Amino acid sequence: MFTQPAAAQLLQTREAALAQDAGEYARLYGVAQDEALRRLRVQHESVAATDAIARRYRDRLAGISVQHRPDYRYIVYLTGDDPVAEMHLRFGDASIPLVFRTGARSSRDRVVWAITYHQAAIRAALPSPPSMGLDPRTGELVVIVGNAIAAADGGAAALDARLEKLTGVPVQVRVLERTDVNLGLHGGGRLDGISPDDGKRYRCTTGFAVTDGARSGITTAAHCLDEMTYYDPQRRPTPLIFVGQWGWGYHDVQIHAGAAPERPLIYSDTARMIERPVELQRARPSTRAGDFVCHRGESSGYSCAEVELLDFAPAGDLCGGACLPTWVTVAGPNCRGGDSGGPVFSGTTAFGVVKGASYRRDGSCAFYFYMSLDYLPAPWSLLLDAAPARAGR
Repeated sequence: MFTQPAAAQLLQTREAALAQDAGEYARLYGVAQDEALRRLRVQHESVAATDAIARRYRDRLAGISVQHRPDYRYIVYLTGDDPVAEMHLRFGDASIPLVFRTGARSSRDRVVWAITYHQAAIRAALPSPPSMGLDPRTGELVVIVGNAIAAADGGAAALDARLEKLTGVPVQVRVLERTDVNLGLHGGGRLDGISPDDGKRYRCTTGFAVTDGARSGITTAAHCLDEMTYYDPQRRPTPLIFVGQWGWGYHDVQIHAGAAPERPLIYSDTARMIERPVELQRARPSTRAGDFVCHRGESSGYSCAEVELLDFAPAGDLCGGACLPTWVTVAGPNCRGGDSGGPVFSGTTAFGVVKGASYRRDGSCAFYFYMSLDYLPAPWSLLLDAAPARAGR
């Protein structure tokens, strides 16, 4: 963050940050606040256990997902028919079922290979390049197309069959009217700039503080303008220094520097009055469908939703050409233009920076997608809060 004085801003403890997200969880799933908080604690504490399961069953693994209704549990979907007994994950006084389902038609590795190897052929087979990704709940390659494409191919079922024959893996075609577009210092803060190409003003959102070991900076999306000005909650401007840009294949990030060293804080509310420390980073391979994550965008504010697709390749040529299957999608309905570059997080754990979104016919957000912080360009890495633990943190 920039170290200008701020008016009446609250710096959260770790527990307060998780409680804020739990309030959104309780509202969305209709559970009590204490139950929502218990589930989010389990979500963070269960990562090592599900990572171990993924390694143990890698040859059979189609996906791991989090179930929120009618109860909270983890689902592991495997190929083959050999059954695996249900397990229980224990965290304090919580005992969470981990259930194995068998019969998946393809492993996750095989679906990701199919996306990578057949992406060009899938794009060439359709009038416009679709987006595609793995749904860990079903073990299918999800291909997202517009209404006109589905109708021209005889409907989603016919297109399913054609793409399954092409790729050799199970395919689920989803129809969406509008496909992917980019959403175009204190993390979660406002960036404005005027394009030298058309003279129009464009807005983006800051992401996370980063360091290369010698200096610090703040991230946003690479498709944002190079010359940007940061505005704090009191609308005081700070011109930024452009450091570098990485925007192809699996990257959509650029780094700016301000006049003062950055701090590992993000805004975690719509009004930008609550500051949250960043203490941990979640790796993309450890992210599960159904993980409950939040983001803050300058246009849409603070909101939370479930991770949906992993190993996602956005449509079109949003990555300096075709995108690689390295992105992660999160369910709408809260995303808007101007959210690009904003932070994706849960509690005090950082997940990634927002790149773009897909919309429904009525203009509502179907989902947004983000770049995992695994892909920060070397030698840059996430700046983490190393302050001594505070009470309640």
